[in-house]
Amino acid sequence: MNVHDIPYAQTGYFSGLILDYLNQDPSLAPFYEAFPNTQNFLAQADRKATSFSSHQRSVLVSALQAQYKGITATQATRKHIELLQKDQSFTITTGHQLSLLTGPLFFIFKIASTIKLCQQLKKAEPKKDFIPVYWMATEDHDFEEISHFMFEGKKFQWAHPTPGGAVGAMTLESLQPVLDLFEQTLPKNQVANMLTQWLSQSYRSSASLAEATRKLVNALFGSYGLVIVDGDDAALKESFVPYMQQELESQVCHSQVSQQIKALQTQYKKGFKPQVSPREINLFYLSPNKRQRIIRHAEGFQLDGDPTPISEKEMQDRLASNPQAFSPNVLLRPLYQEVILPNIGYIGGGGELAYWLQLKSFFASQSIPFPLLVLRNSAVLVDAKTQKKIRKLDLQAEDFFLRRNPLINKKIHQISTIDLDLQFLKKELEKNFLHLENLVKQTDASFEGAVAAQRQKQFNGIDHLEKRLLQAQKRKLKEHVQRIEILYESLFPGEGLQERQLNFSTFYLEKGTDLIPELIQTLDPLRFQFSWIEL
Repeated sequence: MNVHDIPYAQTGYFSGLILDYLNQDPSLAPFYEAFPNTQNFLAQADRKATSFSSHQRSVLVSALQAQYKGITATQATRKHIELLQKDQSFTITTGHQLSLLTGPLFFIFKIASTIKLCQQLKKAEPKKDFIPVYWMATEDHDFEEISHFMFEGKKFQWAHPTPGGAVGAMTLESLQPVLDLFEQTLPKNQVANMLTQWLSQSYRSSASLAEATRKLVNALFGSYGLVIVDGDDAALKESFVPYMQQELESQVCHSQVSQQIKALQTQYKKGFKPQVSPREINLFYLSPNKRQRIIRHAEGFQLDGDPTPISEKEMQDRLASNPQAFSPNVLLRPLYQEVILPNIGYIGGGGELAYWLQLKSFFASQSIPFPLLVLRNSAVLVDAKTQKKIRKLDLQAEDFFLRRNPLINKKIHQISTIDLDLQFLKKELEKNFLHLENLVKQTDASFEGAVAAQRQKQFNGIDHLEKRLLQAQKRKLKEHVQRIEILYESLFPGEGLQERQLNFSTFYLEKGTDLIPELIQTLDPLRFQFSWIEL
């Protein structure tokens, strides 16, 4: 793979907040632990080592071994799980929803970035072990977001008859027809047969979406020792009970995060729009096919959608007897992650990092080290056929970040047999109007307004003619325009990033088993550049 780096700011797809974070804007410094580089990660490992006990490690290892029962885990993954018992072993974590067939391409980028960072840190400090972790968002309830994937311009949609509750518990009977349709679109070759085999080993032979996702991701990344964590685990939640008790009793998350949002809005030079607003209680209650918010009530609590009050004693009794029924929301989940893992870094997208920036003071109030925050790699993958088309049109990678119409306009100007730039006429007119303005000043200044209006009218007329000339050339060069439009759409579908639309299967059919190893080799989470990758 050949990679061409493009500054994130030049792409136009990243927020000012994230660009300022990457540029280490001083006004954001109070809201994160340290900027992600090798030296700071090793220092973070030393801090985490003093706060993460051998008992916590034992609980984690035991829970993971139980989660992997019945799963054909690789030797590398089993070794990493065992290494977590050692006090010089640390994790780098990424998390994502249980997207169908991994969903959009950036799911793959997230995990590849995590694995690569662990390799880089191990090389820098061989005496420590750095273990890549994928945190499955099994307790999420947004089925609509995960229920489809795109392949060859088609949307494969899963319609589940009972989509409520935690998605990880969903059964897969209703998914099978979708898989049948997908397999029918695949070519008849060895690479496609591997995709079919993975589907058979995961979605066609699992009791739940969580189990299927673990099996598929394990098939894709198990050889690198990726450890997959399901937070919906009785033993792991048991270790988080004190924090959930505190959330029910005193709502520290709400107060701390609210204060930090206000501080961000005041101190960050561009202002801050909260990515996630804290609730009074940041816990859900799980029951079959339901995931209900816990709400304060005059008599204690109640569950969203259920008017029956629950006394404080009863809610605490439920927590003590069945902690697995309690589910941290998007703001409390990061604390849960850092309590149960010897974690030193979190890799996420721009939106994720934005809400992590709301959390540092909350972590401090709980005496839990705040992890280093790493923007996941972003990339456009360009297959061989597309590369050939780009060269034929004499385009460069940077050209595509102009967006569709400016790209077409630029190219039409380049290939047009006539000069479409009429700005030279404005320069000539400017000279004439300067002469006219001098005459007016010497005669009757009341004409100045009329001269200015006429000047603007003439300039507008030239701009209008220039646009009409360009449109005429577009019609004349219609074939070129269509080729550019088709090419652009293949790389930036819907004028958005490819990684947010396409599924990895499209590129797996192109590269086969080389795809993931080459992505891991090519991507660099500490380079902080957008990657244009030629397959």
